[in-house]
Formats: sequence, C-alpha cells, structure tokens
Amino acid sequence: MSIDLAERPTTSDQDAARKLLNGVKVVDTDAHITEWPDLWTSRAPAAFKDRMPQRKTVDGRTAWLIGDYELGKNYGFSAIMKDGSKLPGLEFFDHPLEDVTEGAYDLKARLAYLDENGIAAQIAYTNLLGFGGGKSMKVDAELREMAIRIQNDAMAELQTESGNRIYPMAMLPWWDVDKAVAEGERCADMGLRGINIHSNPQHHGLPDLGHEHWAPLWELCEDRGLPINFHVGFSQGAEGWENPDVWPSLTGYEKYAVSGSMLFAPNMITILNLLMSGIFKRHPKLQFTSVESAVGWVPFMLEQLQYMVEENLPGWTASVTDLFREHFSICFWAEKQGLIEAVRRVGADSIMFETDWPHPTCLYPDPLGYHLDSLEQLTPEERALVFGGNAEKLYNLDLSKAPAAS
Repeated sequence: MSIDLAERPTTSDQDAARKLLNGVKVVDTDAHITEWPDLWTSRAPAAFKDRMPQRKTVDGRTAWLIGDYELGKNYGFSAIMKDGSKLPGLEFFDHPLEDVTEGAYDLKARLAYLDENGIAAQIAYTNLLGFGGGKSMKVDAELREMAIRIQNDAMAELQTESGNRIYPMAMLPWWDVDKAVAEGERCADMGLRGINIHSNPQHHGLPDLGHEHWAPLWELCEDRGLPINFHVGFSQGAEGWENPDVWPSLTGYEKYAVSGSMLFAPNMITILNLLMSGIFKRHPKLQFTSVESAVGWVPFMLEQLQYMVEENLPGWTASVTDLFREHFSICFWAEKQGLIEAVRRVGADSIMFETDWPHPTCLYPDPLGYHLDSLEQLTPEERALVFGGNAEKLYNLDLSKAPAAS
C-alpha cells in the first residue's frame, strides 16, 4: 500500500510558493539521516569493531545490533521508497535500506532532492541510537560512548562534504556530564552546530535538567553557541510509536494517527519545566529547540502557564511568553492555520519550518507548495524568518554557497 499523491500540491503551487519566498534561503530544521551499514564498523578500533552498531543475521533474519542488543529490524528509516511513493503509517518498518529513496542515506542524492524542492539546508538527526541516544543505554558505557563518538565524527565529515548544506546535530553521552562537556567541546571544534541530549535524565537516575548538576554543560552551550535540541521521542514516555495510552481496540493505522498527534506532549512538559526551573536566571544565553512538536499548542500553553503563576506565585512578575521568546525555538511542518495563529500570538522569531523528511509524517512530495496558503498569509518579513532566517541565526549556519528558494 502507498499513499495516493494525486491530491498533493501541484507544480503551480510549488512555483507560487517559491515566488513568495523570493531570495529566502529555506532551512528545513528537522530531517533525518538513515545510517549506512558501515558507518561505525569502517571507523571503529579493532577491539570494538564487532560490537559496534551493524547489521547481523539473527535467527535467520537481518537486524541492527549494538553489542548483543538488538536495536531494530533491518529497516531503512524512510517512508519514501525508491520509486518515489510514500508509505502510510509504520509500513516503512518492513522495508530495508535497499528499498528506500537513496536520498535517505546518500549525500549526493539528498542534495539533489534539496535542489529540486527549493531547500537550501537541513538540520539533520540520525535514527538508530534514538534521537537522544536512549537506545544505547542497553549496553555498557564504554561501548555506547565509542558509538556516539564515531557517529559524531561521521556526521562532521558529512557536513563538510555537503558544502555546509546538511547540519547534523551532535549526540552527547549525557549520562556523564563531564564526558558530555568534553564531547560537546570536540563536536563544536569539528563545526557541529547543536547538541542532542535526553529531555528526562531523571528517568535514568540522574538529576533533572533544572538541577545545577548540568551547569558545566549549560556553560559549554552558552560559550560555544550550541542550541540544545529536544526531538519528540526523546523522553522515556514517548519512545517509539507503541504508546500504552493508545487504545488497543484501534486498528494499526488508527493507532498511528492517535500516537502521531500526541507526540508533542512530552516536549510541552519539558518546556513548562524549563520555564519554571529558574535555569535562565543562571544561564541567560541558553537556547532550546523543540523539534517535530508543532506550534499550535504553544499560545495556549503560555496563556495557561501565565494564569497559573499569577494565581499561585505572588512574587512572579515576568511574562512567560517573553521568557519563551528569549530562550525557545519551535518547529512546525503540517500545520497551516495553527502556524498563522502562533506567529500572530507568539511571534515569528521563535518559529521554524521543518519537513521531517523522509519519515512517515513528512511533507512530501512538495513541502513548500504544501504551505502556499500559509505563505500568502505571512508578511515577507515573517516568511524570511520562519522559513530560514531564524534557523540561520540560531544554528550560526554558513549558507553563503546554498541556493535560495526562487
């Protein structure tokens, strides 16, 4: 089964959208890189090579393993197939790397896709170890730290080879703050522009992110200008799509629709905690990004939080909306009217465009044409910020050689 693309944006929509984005270097702030088979084994020291993430045969089938722990089936992490079709729901889990679009894992093909769709650059996330490295927690620390270090090396090389058009985010060994700082410094020296950590370390016996335990990491991020990214699926409660709160009586596709509509909730909770934690008084230059969480709920969250603090914290005088604007960016993809309302109520400076390509919810086949109606309702200044300028500033991107949308 594949999705009928006949009702998707037409070439005329794409042309009109690009015209409205005339001169804007569009940045997709959430795309995904499928790990190629020898990413780790080709770089690992001999003592680690056989335990690094790799494809192996297990009980007559091929699977990805790290050490003896199975990370998942031999899937290609892409809902876009080689023939250009898009699979619905979680059918992509049944398709190996060999079935999916080459752009998922091949740099030349990815850049061609960006050129075809008017996208200058991507902020990119890997898949296999979990968006925050949580899946690697099943093996010993030495092994998972080596795997993360090798992955960061490979991503820095990819960024350079892309001509600064693909910007993978660094993964850190957040379970050890000193090692996280050291790896963060190393990644910044290699030119990586942001970090991934787990949004709920308290689920793993560590202090929560509001605790001073994390001060050395926050100081690094302030000093090196590294945004901290929370991709939906970081938190323990949101790992995977099999959320226990989704009713078992629903069909597979119905479950996917429900779970895909609630993935933002853990990120909302993380943002609320950060806003209340006092962290920004201690670290006034910190920047956080909520990735693939959408934006329509943000105005309500801020209005409700303002009411609650005024009702319950007599000494509170600050605007939580202003605090959010100063320290948070948030990524949207499928919303249209929700986007416009968020821009009007929260401001264009905090909102960034993404596609989630090539994952199941991605904007495809024409991500800019999809937002023609939204673009028509935004001012030229808002378009420039939301579709590229905010990301360029936040991640300190070098887009000097990247093409504009028009």
